[in-house]
Amino acid sequence: MELSQSNVRHVKAGVSIEELAEDIARRTLLSSITVRPVLDDSGAETGMYTIPAGGRRFRALELLVKQKRMNKTALVPCIVRTDGLAEEDSLAENVQRAPLHPLDQFRAFQAMRDKGHGHVIPNAAID
Repeated sequence: MELSQSNVRHVKAGVSIEELAEDIARRTLLSSITVRPVLDDSGAETGMYTIPAGGRRFRALELLVKQKRMNKTALVPCIVRTDGLAEEDSLAENVQRAPLHPLDQFRAFQAMRDKGHGHVIPNAAID
């Protein structure tokens, strides 16, 4: 698998790959990675895939494998897309996501703290 050049996210902002890897190691992967088959010159699938949406999650998983905290043969949930454009997949995933209202976020952290989970990573989010 390889990262796609069709991913529309180019500016690094928000949660670092290291923070995301820590969150995945603690809670597992919460969102699938979107992949598209690589086609040969005749239009046949090659058995390889590119990742137009979920590149940060993929990099975090790679880091966990490198750190020997995840087996390189571990199954990763993927959505295989063949319709539309790869850029559409990436754009839709990044644009249609709505962040929590700050009050909802505060209440969620407070509820977790009240239940004895004070070690929550406040910036952890999927990409």
